[in-house]
Amino acid sequence: MNFTSNKNIYRWIMIIAAVVITSLILWNTYNFFQQLKENERRNIKEFGIAATDLQNQPLNANLGDLGITVMGNTTSVPMIVVNYKGEISSRNLPEGIESDTTKLKKLIEVYKKENEPIVTIFEEQPFITIYYGNSDLITKTKYYPMALVIIMLLFFSVIWFFYRSNKAGEQNKLWAGMAKESAHQIGTPLSSLVGWTTILRDTDVDPSYIVEMEKDINRLKMITDRFSKIGSIPKLTELDIVHQTRQAVDYIANRSSKLIKFEIDLPDQPIQVKLNEPLFEWVIENLIKNGIDAMKGKGTISVYLKADVYNVFIHIKDTGKGIPKSQRNQIFKPGFTTKKRGWGLGLSLAKRIIKDYHNGKIRVIESKKDQGTTFEITLNKV
Repeated sequence: MNFTSNKNIYRWIMIIAAVVITSLILWNTYNFFQQLKENERRNIKEFGIAATDLQNQPLNANLGDLGITVMGNTTSVPMIVVNYKGEISSRNLPEGIESDTTKLKKLIEVYKKENEPIVTIFEEQPFITIYYGNSDLITKTKYYPMALVIIMLLFFSVIWFFYRSNKAGEQNKLWAGMAKESAHQIGTPLSSLVGWTTILRDTDVDPSYIVEMEKDINRLKMITDRFSKIGSIPKLTELDIVHQTRQAVDYIANRSSKLIKFEIDLPDQPIQVKLNEPLFEWVIENLIKNGIDAMKGKGTISVYLKADVYNVFIHIKDTGKGIPKSQRNQIFKPGFTTKKRGWGLGLSLAKRIIKDYHNGKIRVIESKKDQGTTFEITLNKV
């Protein structure tokens, strides 16, 4: 069993233990609440019996202290007493209610719903009826389990948030490390290729071949530079985004099949935006390549750029199979891919480059089945 499996087991043990402890607390709280209600009801019954006995004693009888003590101790439970004559009296109610008969009658209806009224009998006839509500202690105890559940939910939410943040941080470090290692690995054969082109210049090889090789070598250098920038804060330079977009699109267009049609609609005047040139072109190329894959190598790629006072908007549209609604919130997540071959990192890195490095936005603004998908990149103007 590896370390990751052990961590998962410990995590589940902690979650189960927390659920068990919370359940025990709630169960004990419920039992305490029920016992408290039963004690209050018993006290109200004793109050009713004492009140009935005191009211039916002869005038010259020795009343004793017991009944008076019982009645005097019932000071926390709000109650309304209605005797056999229909006369109403009350105890422990808020000020302004005891003298208002209308409010007392409304309160009686409320108390009926909270607790069953208590009726005392004298000479086999109902003598007084006691309507009572919950004391402050009962009311506070009633809401305690709810508060406990909310606290536990918040506690689990915080744990989940830190777990996700930690996991995302580990993934970011892993991808950054993979990118830098890829750049390092590409650098070795790249240096060798540069040397070979120098040697070939002294031979009878057609110079046009060497020119094309140097183009690809420069391209590899740029790819290496892109990978090396992942995981570190890249430098942004004020550049013409119209030129940079056209340059990125032209590169892919010149190397794509003739079955792919490119429609480019860019402004004539330059628009200045702070960019990291290699990373921005990577995003454009990545979106276009995804579109070509979605069209299975045949269709139209449309690139449209517009600007308002504050922002620049770049739309990249394909005529591919589209993205189902159920997947649109997942396509930018690392590892998510619908391709048989692929790591699912392209769109995730594109979002990171635009959002984290350029303080912009990237999203799907439209996608229809078998009609295509439109991505939008939003960047701030200088």
